[in-house]
Amino acid sequence: MENYIENSGIDQSVVESAQRTLMKNVYWWMALALVVTGLSAFYTASSPRLLDAIFGSGLFIGLIIAELIMVIVLSARINKMSFVTAGIVFVIYSIVNGLTLSSILIAYTMESVASTFFITAGTFAAMAIVGTVTKKDLSSIGQILFMALIGLILATIVNIFLKSSMMSYIISYVGVAVFVGLTAYDAQKIKNMIHQYGTDLSDDNMKLALMGSLSLYLDFINLFLYLLRIFGSRRN
Repeated sequence: MENYIENSGIDQSVVESAQRTLMKNVYWWMALALVVTGLSAFYTASSPRLLDAIFGSGLFIGLIIAELIMVIVLSARINKMSFVTAGIVFVIYSIVNGLTLSSILIAYTMESVASTFFITAGTFAAMAIVGTVTKKDLSSIGQILFMALIGLILATIVNIFLKSSMMSYIISYVGVAVFVGLTAYDAQKIKNMIHQYGTDLSDDNMKLALMGSLSLYLDFINLFLYLLRIFGSRRN
């Protein structure tokens, strides 16, 4: 990277400043998305009409499909979008995710949701720091975790029909392990991508940081959900 900067005549101090800004933006955008999701979930949970509209009809399935479509579109077509458009899609996704996650505020006590959130935040922060500062290449671990994630999804689908409480218990712990590892892996991958390509604050590099924040946002949400299954207290 340094040789490229020297040979291209780019001011290294300018590049380093841009990279620091991009890394900060990754976590600011992730935090903003979490706030938007939280507000959306709380508002929905406090509105009987919205809850009935979402969970009393087929709208919930439609929202899940919409979420998948938005993630696929962002991942596959972000290079063809403007940064503003990509940001709007990300915010809309965060809102829709809040609508679907409002169910946890109905199923679990507020105390357990709050305590699990703080456990998630601490675990996430620790693993993100590990992924950012470690010198060990986590690429091979990332591949293993990706395969484990596929197995986790398949096991979850199978258990929908089996309804095994023991299997659900195992899936929750495996899910925590997978997303703890993915948090470190994604944090390192984002850092490496920004160090490789983030030479300025152009729209392309801003979109790169935005995609990084989406990856970490998804890691946080999934880690939170699996931890909630373990530590959460259901309402009577």
